[in-house]
Amino acid sequence: MKLVILDRDGTINEDSDEFVKSPEEWTPLPGALDAIARLNHAGWHVVIASNQSGLGRGLFDVASLNAIHAKMHKALAAAGGRVDAVFYCPHVPEDGCRCRKPLPGLFEQIGERYGIDLKGVPAVGDSTRDLQAAGAVGCDTHLVLTGKGVQYRGQGVPPDCPPATHVHEDLAAFASMLLSRDVPIKAPPAP
Repeated sequence: MKLVILDRDGTINEDSDEFVKSPEEWTPLPGALDAIARLNHAGWHVVIASNQSGLGRGLFDVASLNAIHAKMHKALAAAGGRVDAVFYCPHVPEDGCRCRKPLPGLFEQIGERYGIDLKGVPAVGDSTRDLQAAGAVGCDTHLVLTGKGVQYRGQGVPPDCPPATHVHEDLAAFASMLLSRDVPIKAPPAP
């Protein structure tokens, strides 16, 4: 199975220090929806792993989160793409749960749900905690310079990321790289 795991806020859509609390506040980043559609068309399944501590903070409820995701799914469908599943952690940092990134619980849930080892599965995020969680289960880690990742522009791989982390301008650049790597090699013509 060709699987890609994406962070949501700052990777697919605009991030906010005030949290994305309603569908009206959810705005896709330029090129992100098309990038997901291109991945889908090449046979990649896309899932999301996202911290959503706004739930635990009482800033929005599950109905609002579902409405945000409904808007995202509708916008993706209009672009010809889809996300197969959204895994999220509703807890605040003080809860000490295992599913809140940088801990790997969400990624472990994804591996269990799909029945696969996540070693080498591409995982994309805009923060070091996204990549620390992904790296803990052996994912191939990719930092995008959008959202919280903007602060790393021109710096290379941040020191608290897994050492083999790749850096991309945005989700579209990541998708282009993955799809170029994914091109089947043609056999030379027979003599």
